[in-house]
Amino acid sequence: MSGIPSFHGFGLGLRRPHYSAFMAGDVPVDFIEIISENYMVDGGRPLAVLDAVRERYPVAMHGVSLSVGSAQGVDWDYLARLKALAERIEPLWMSDHLCWTRTSAHNSHDLLPLPYTAEALDVVCANLARAQDALGRELLLENPSSYCSFPDDEMAEWEFLSEVCRRTGCHLLLDVNNVYVSARNHGFAADDFLAGIPMERVRQIHLAGHTPGAILIDTHDREVCDDVWALYAEAIAMTGPVATMIERDDAIPPLPVLLAELDVARDIAAQTERRAA
Repeated sequence: MSGIPSFHGFGLGLRRPHYSAFMAGDVPVDFIEIISENYMVDGGRPLAVLDAVRERYPVAMHGVSLSVGSAQGVDWDYLARLKALAERIEPLWMSDHLCWTRTSAHNSHDLLPLPYTAEALDVVCANLARAQDALGRELLLENPSSYCSFPDDEMAEWEFLSEVCRRTGCHLLLDVNNVYVSARNHGFAADDFLAGIPMERVRQIHLAGHTPGAILIDTHDREVCDDVWALYAEAIAMTGPVATMIERDDAIPPLPVLLAELDVARDIAAQTERRAA
């Protein structure tokens, strides 16, 4: 099984409004992240765009349908198509979410929450181990945003994630915005989350905006807020240099707006590194 390469830099997601700029290689980023399922096809323009982009940038694959928490186990057909895409583009790494998305008869196309119990932990670890074996790669697992909890929870999310890493050898994609959203929604301290996960396993960080309200909603449709930037500074001080990207999936602005936001992440990381020197 292949390991995760040492890589750090600053990137953006490959989104349709910006295809032309990325294909031309004119975007000053260190890597690109794709939504894997958008390119798990036999042909067509999206795949042609991806091939062109891959010639110019390193690419990370980020999935939304692995469903590691599914009681039905892994979807072998899905894994075969995912592996074919990975073999085509040779990504930096592949990631997905700590969640479930499907039953044997239905795919929700949403990142559904898991109870943090020993039983759910066994399911996640078994599914993730099978997926990594099938793909021949270690995976990154992302912490999703959360809007409900379960009365039978036996551990905190960070304890659950830590044990998954220990048992499967997977790595982490730390979504700092999701930590903030879940902390606010459930009343725990974001600092406890950061202190509780194995930071040495973090290979990538996501930053995004959310919709404020009585319940914060992870919408990826606006800029990163000041509190999330502050939490990013704390996280990057603990991880050291690590790949960081801005996610924007709705109300997508012109590229210069996203690049200016990405420069904020660069500045924070540089300041943090200088303080640590």
